[in-house]
Amino acid sequence: MSEEVSFGTLLRAHRQAADLTIEELSHASGVSVRAIGDMERGISRGPQRRTVAALAEVLRLSADDHDALIAAAQTGRPRPAPSAAGICELPRGIGDFTGREHELGLLRELAARHAGGDGPAVAATVWGTAGMGKTALAVHAAGQLADLYPDGRFFLDLRGMDAAPLASGAGLARLLRALGVAERSIPADEQERAGLYRALLVDRRCLIVLDNAADEAQVRPLLPAGGPGMTIVTSRRSLAGLEGVRQIPLAQLSRAEAAGLLRAIVGAERTATDPQGVAELARLCGNLPLAVRISGNRLQSRPGWTISQLAGRLDDEERRLEALAVGDLAVAAAFALSYQQLSGTARVAFRRLALAAAPEFGVPLTSVLTQLDVDDAEDALEELVELGLLTSPYAGRYRFHDLVRLYARAQLEQEEPIEARREARRRMETWLLEVAVVAGRWFEPEYGAPPPEWRSLVTLDSRQEAGDWLQAESTAWLEALRSAARRGEHATVVEVAESMNWFSDMWRQWGHWREVLELSSSAARAMGDRVQEAAHLNYLSWALTRCEGRMEEGEATALRALELAREAGDVRLQGWALVYAGSAAYWGDPESVERVLDYNWRAADLLLQAKDLQGYPQAMTGYIGALRRVGRIEEALEHNLALVTTLRDPGYGGSPGMVSFSLGAALNQLGSAYLELERWEDAVDAYRQALPELRAHPIPIVLGRGQRGLGAALRHLGRVEEARQALSEAARLFEDNGDTELAAEAVKELEEMAGPGAAPGR
Repeated sequence: MSEEVSFGTLLRAHRQAADLTIEELSHASGVSVRAIGDMERGISRGPQRRTVAALAEVLRLSADDHDALIAAAQTGRPRPAPSAAGICELPRGIGDFTGREHELGLLRELAARHAGGDGPAVAATVWGTAGMGKTALAVHAAGQLADLYPDGRFFLDLRGMDAAPLASGAGLARLLRALGVAERSIPADEQERAGLYRALLVDRRCLIVLDNAADEAQVRPLLPAGGPGMTIVTSRRSLAGLEGVRQIPLAQLSRAEAAGLLRAIVGAERTATDPQGVAELARLCGNLPLAVRISGNRLQSRPGWTISQLAGRLDDEERRLEALAVGDLAVAAAFALSYQQLSGTARVAFRRLALAAAPEFGVPLTSVLTQLDVDDAEDALEELVELGLLTSPYAGRYRFHDLVRLYARAQLEQEEPIEARREARRRMETWLLEVAVVAGRWFEPEYGAPPPEWRSLVTLDSRQEAGDWLQAESTAWLEALRSAARRGEHATVVEVAESMNWFSDMWRQWGHWREVLELSSSAARAMGDRVQEAAHLNYLSWALTRCEGRMEEGEATALRALELAREAGDVRLQGWALVYAGSAAYWGDPESVERVLDYNWRAADLLLQAKDLQGYPQAMTGYIGALRRVGRIEEALEHNLALVTTLRDPGYGGSPGMVSFSLGAALNQLGSAYLELERWEDAVDAYRQALPELRAHPIPIVLGRGQRGLGAALRHLGRVEEARQALSEAARLFEDNGDTELAAEAVKELEEMAGPGAAPGR
């Protein structure tokens, strides 16, 4: 057919004869304005029969004109050229493909939802770091979805990691040939190629896999505009700039999936004899599909090896990446392709971040390691995320895969001299410990907010921010503290531990306070400072007693501190040592109450002598608690009331923060005494007075006990709704502090209030 009677020419002539605009014809026929425009401009030369029928019906064509239009469409429809065979064929699938059910489900859901072909063509990007199995997933999905795409499934390697990735125009030419367009009929202009490609896919149920994409600009011309087909793009980059495309990030396999893949490769018979070896080998592979496959293939080629033997070879971090290679597969080589794509700044950040001890890190730490300003450091991190070398689990935090970290460490050792590495590590550790001291002191009444002149890369404008930083960076500053101890920086170790004295009470569940205080007490001993050693042995006694439940060791440690304090002639520290010994004895042996009374009474006397106005009320609170334990409630009440009066006396002295906290603790104790005496109104009054004081320097477990006591008193008074509020708050505080047993007890009391008898004693 000549150009004068092409489908587009005929359609335009019939539309104009019917005196219709493109918009009017679109509205009447249901064919989109864009599709009609593409047809008339010759971009879409062979629309499907049902599209032509819908247009012909609106145009009210005669039988001859109708047949001529159908014939023009058929003539314009490309026919497969002989050379199309084998072009863009899907690669061989993996017979032992394992896992990824969630991601496969997402792809199936996308395909099924778009089965009607209405609206834009469906597209998804599967992205993640090297070795995650992106291509394997896309090819496996294409196999599973074959029945939905009878018009063809095609695969195009975009060579995104090559020095010169495949040009979009060349990719379009290959796809057009695969779709049946003869070489001579492929337009020379890239935009015309893209238009023809989109026109061909308007009515075809094809699935296109665009593998290993370099960036959005390479992919955009290869995405169909509409039609019933589907495009799956794989890339190490997120390609977040692509509009209307579903992103499917690919992380490492779960432990079960990684072990399952290893069993599928090696065989059930061989792996069944060593299930622990299978789990350990998968762990050492970081659950990375490529690493698991390499390990499985190595085992297949070495039938004499046991799985545990290979795991033993991988256990050495220095040799792990080297061992994860077989044939032309190598984990390090896969990472190297991404590393080579980085800018110089991002390469430095990637290498230096291998020095970070914590699994996660933020922008400030990166800035310190790289000596970049914060904005440039963030840009470098985002570039690493974009290339799949880091993940960002949530805003502002970044994480290495274990094997990627090993690769980064290898690059650091190869490319940077040892002095530069040491300097970067020292700079990072110094900064971490400086910030840790300032953050820890936020919780001490005598310090609080940082001094106005303090400047850092992090903001610590509130206790909340300080606590969040200490918890988020706990692994990092703890490792920095260990390094300082190894270097013999004893004063720094003691200062950091000292700054944590109050914060540690708010985060008892951390699990590392014993180590911190062992380091600091050892550092004080190395300095020959018996006073500091005694102080930090007292703190260590607290950690052993209240964090680890090792009461006997806690008491013994406090008594050792007592001996040192006596040798140093420090009356105040002697008193504190007896307070800590009393606490350990109180929470330990139930038969030790007389010892607790003795410790605390002597402590109170010594602390008064030393004019320690913080320590004295703590000793008396311990003494009063012991009196209550042995049933001497009236005597306990008498001492408690006297202590409250003392602390409220303006002439008592001491820092307002310390006195406020001590008064809150004493009032809390008073409320407990009234509870035991069944003086419910007095108990409520005491707790109500205690809680505002305690909230000024909140220690969750102390606040929780106060709220729980208040709830009990209110419940006995029949004030059920108020009791529920108090007990709910107690349960939350206990839960936040990791005290699950106390939280469960508070919840149980709440549940008991829901039924009959909710207000005993009413």
